[in-house]
Amino acid sequence: MFKKTALFAALALAAATSFAADTIKIGSVLSVSGPAAFLGDPELKTLQLYVEKINAAGGVLGRKLELVHYDDGSDAAKANSFTKRLIESDKVNFLIGGTTTGATMAMAPLVERAKVPFISLAGAVVVIDPVKKWVFKTPHTDRMAAEKVFEDMKKRGISKVGLLSETSGFGASGRKETQAVAAKYGITLVADETYGPKDTDTTAQLTRIKNAPGVQAVFVFGLGQGPAIVTKNYGQLGMSSVPMYQSHGVASDEYLKLSGKVAEGVRLPTPALLIAKALPANDPQKAIVTSYDKDYRDRYKAEPSTFGGYALDALNLSVDAIKRAGSTDGEKVRAALESTKGFVGTTGVFNMSPKDHMGLDLSAFRMVEVKNGDWQLLK
Repeated sequence: MFKKTALFAALALAAATSFAADTIKIGSVLSVSGPAAFLGDPELKTLQLYVEKINAAGGVLGRKLELVHYDDGSDAAKANSFTKRLIESDKVNFLIGGTTTGATMAMAPLVERAKVPFISLAGAVVVIDPVKKWVFKTPHTDRMAAEKVFEDMKKRGISKVGLLSETSGFGASGRKETQAVAAKYGITLVADETYGPKDTDTTAQLTRIKNAPGVQAVFVFGLGQGPAIVTKNYGQLGMSSVPMYQSHGVASDEYLKLSGKVAEGVRLPTPALLIAKALPANDPQKAIVTSYDKDYRDRYKAEPSTFGGYALDALNLSVDAIKRAGSTDGEKVRAALESTKGFVGTTGVFNMSPKDHMGLDLSAFRMVEVKNGDWQLLK
């Protein structure tokens, strides 16, 4: 009896070991709870949905994908410890995550040392500039967001702007990049205010912007609930005569729900997903964004977000790289990812290189305006 039990145990262990060896492990650290949950939750749901779909279609290189994920609770320190676990204990082949810039930058040194390909879902340009050999990203950068906004302002004759940015990693980097590119577009920042990610009121900062000499527009750089609080305070101060611009950090329907009617007229740069139905039939992104929109709604009975789209692009890019590499060898996959050309995602068309680990240009952004409580594409 003992021999049979031992034999069964050995066979079970061998089977488990074989399964682990036969799967391609995608590790993920996301902010599924905490202040950045409205970003991380759709990211995780998207990864779970499409890992299932890929596996149902036969997997990758004849192997199933295995998603190993952890919730950092919007805490960068936890993102660091979970990344260490994914690399050392879970032995993942690839990493997707870093919902926020803070989390991503806490993860980056670990993946660089371990030489594990990593695609970040964070917005700040610091993620890929300077280039880090093993770190890539799918969202547009904060620098691009500032440039797209300033392009629109310039067309409208706006040259004096009040900047209000969050002191988090994303907001701080956005402030720095906004300051850096303003002069290029003939923009003068007549006010430069900040708020904390946990602040519940920004009327003092907005009042100073409102009173700045000659201010023609307000530009808000932040993510999470903060920008919605700013928008409400903006309405309470009766500032509707001064146009408000936001960054792509609020490109989701959640922002509309949190802000309410006062968001009417707000403009911002966004990936194509937010206005999927408004895209012309010949738009190269039309097929993927409408397909993702349908898949997500069918599965979760909820609206998809651009943040989930960043996760889908990261998963598809990693799968494409593994297929082209014909292997899960880290260096081969990294090299394949770096050579990605003409890859159409929900975020844009990716063209990466050794000098560009994002591969998007300003054409990947669409300018939208809130009209009648919904997003409208600006021509």
